[in-house]
Amino acid sequence: MKTLSVLALTALAGAGLVLVQPQTTLSAETTKATQTVTRAGSFAATQGPATTFTGRVRVERIFKATEAAPYTAASVTFEPGARTFWHSHVAGQHLIVVHGVGLTGTADGRVVEIRPGDEVWCPPHVKHWHGATATSSMTHIAITGIKDGKSTTWLEEVTEAQYTARPDRK
Repeated sequence: MKTLSVLALTALAGAGLVLVQPQTTLSAETTKATQTVTRAGSFAATQGPATTFTGRVRVERIFKATEAAPYTAASVTFEPGARTFWHSHVAGQHLIVVHGVGLTGTADGRVVEIRPGDEVWCPPHVKHWHGATATSSMTHIAITGIKDGKSTTWLEEVTEAQYTARPDRK
């Protein structure tokens, strides 16, 4: 590999080009760091509270936020008809649908059907809701940003008229 590097540098120098390679210095702290594995089921599953969800919702935390990674992840399963209340996120949220058929709505009245493999980006401070359709359960992975120790601002319940609005399937 050193021969290749010398040949490459020689060719670049011959062409009038200079290659500068950045140096990486590893601190003692970096070299002591290691991966961690959190086993499935390490966190107890909880029922989504009636103060922020309509219907039956199961929340299974995947990981907690850390100083180095200020976001959390959870697997959230909505039974048919279940959904969040209106809410927004201080630092945004990604949803990745892994099972079933769901809906997500925004304050402009738009409702979109979501399916396995779909990813939804909820930008910071955008009022929205998400949940299952009336006839299918839906599970998504929610990756939620944390800013200044806060993640979600919960608002009012989604009305039946808002929930049953005709969804956009695009």
